[in-house]
Amino acid sequence: MQGERAGEPVGPDVWQTCRELIPAGSVFAFLAEHREVLFPAGMFADMYPSPNGRPSLPPQVLAAVVVLQALEGLSDFEAVQQVRCDLRWKAACGLGLLDGGFDPSLLTYFRRRLGRSDDPDRLFSAVRQVVAATGVLAGKHRRALDSTVLDDAVATQDTVTQLIAAVRRVIREVPGAAEVVAARCTAHDYADPGKPKIAWNDEAARAALVDGLVTDARNLLAYLPEHERGEQAANAVGLLALVAGQDVEPAGGSDGSDGRWRIARRTAKDRVISAVDPEARHIHKNRTRHQEGFKGQVSFEPEAGLFTAVALTGGSGAGNHEAAVADRLLAGEAGELTVLGDTAYGTGELREHLRAAGHPAVIKPPLLRPAVPGGFTLDDFTIDDQAGTVTCPAGHTVALGRPQADGNRAAQFKTRCRGCPLRERCTTAKAGRVLTVHPQHALLAAARRAAADPAWQDEYRRWRPPVERAIAWLVAHGNRRVPYRGVAKNNIWLHHRAAALNLRRLINLGLTRTSDGTWALA
Repeated sequence: MQGERAGEPVGPDVWQTCRELIPAGSVFAFLAEHREVLFPAGMFADMYPSPNGRPSLPPQVLAAVVVLQALEGLSDFEAVQQVRCDLRWKAACGLGLLDGGFDPSLLTYFRRRLGRSDDPDRLFSAVRQVVAATGVLAGKHRRALDSTVLDDAVATQDTVTQLIAAVRRVIREVPGAAEVVAARCTAHDYADPGKPKIAWNDEAARAALVDGLVTDARNLLAYLPEHERGEQAANAVGLLALVAGQDVEPAGGSDGSDGRWRIARRTAKDRVISAVDPEARHIHKNRTRHQEGFKGQVSFEPEAGLFTAVALTGGSGAGNHEAAVADRLLAGEAGELTVLGDTAYGTGELREHLRAAGHPAVIKPPLLRPAVPGGFTLDDFTIDDQAGTVTCPAGHTVALGRPQADGNRAAQFKTRCRGCPLRERCTTAKAGRVLTVHPQHALLAAARRAAADPAWQDEYRRWRPPVERAIAWLVAHGNRRVPYRGVAKNNIWLHHRAAALNLRRLINLGLTRTSDGTWALA
């Protein structure tokens, strides 16, 4: 059941007796004064539906601790030590001087209740309501979008380690799996916590081990008892099937039917990098920077310096692309917005969506790369969407082909390139130039023309860079690495981090509570 603060604090009330020691204008002083208003007990009632049982620690106190924990980037143990020993934390939580704090596991239970509730991001929403009440965003119609890679909390595993870990997980979670392993899996002793005992510098020994582990995994999957499985067991079986196939291919001279396997000479798309956190991914932020983890995506108001929305997503996949997540970040915004973003947000689909919603886009278009260095680009061709034709710089006109599966259409010049005096500036293909036209070509071409306007460039250069500063705030003090495993838990953490940063920013702007009970900026 939900607990309530009753009786006198343990020892002198820190906020009443040591107020002059708490930094004025800090998040600690603000929470000490306004914690119960910012996080009223009623906002947590749905998380504690039962009237029976032992009362919990008041959720307002846990909410204050979670916000401070996210602000300072502390573990549960470190946060509780601060509650126990730091006067600022005691004052922010409304505790007495002699209060010994609580067990760190209560923070875990509190986040678990949040995650299972209908509104897991309610702390961020509470701060957002304060933002709305102050009117600080009134008349501010710009939203800068950006993303950053957040490192995962686990170690990247090689193929051998993942296979062994996945088999062990099936043994733990699936009834009857241990008997199947004992009878049919012989490549490794899966009860042994160490790595397989082979000559690791022997290529043949490593190849034999991989072949044996994949065979074990396939045997285990084939001979598992047929019965209905719970979520944990089903996830374990699915992970084993994925790991057993993502990094291997039939051995040389094999078609896969004889059960001989080797490490594949390629990296699987959307590869799982760890059996400990199957949702973490290998991410290519650009051509030279590679990381493992998740994407943190933000919508930021650059003038006031506030996060209006955040989301933590998987690191790969079309649904986690910046342009796909942008719709979610802007959902619920009222009125016309000027949306700023880098080239990651420059897709035709997002531009079409923003245009339909009435939002002007100040999004940097991707550079057009010519087929020949210094040669012609797409904009040097005349594309007539109405007539369905394309005319090249040499004056040759061809018809656009039928739309392909991705919506693109091709204009094939080919034979018209023979003897063309401009060929060396157009293509190196022996068969001649084939031009691919995007379904939103007209919209993308208009964006490229707009980006050449000095007024557009001034707008972009003035209001786009602040979101880079916001990302720096977000990942400061060790917060580049997420503290938990999986997308759902870390998404809640990211919202808590953004809520804490927004609260600090509002306090710096002069956030106060007026005599009539409204929020305002001094």
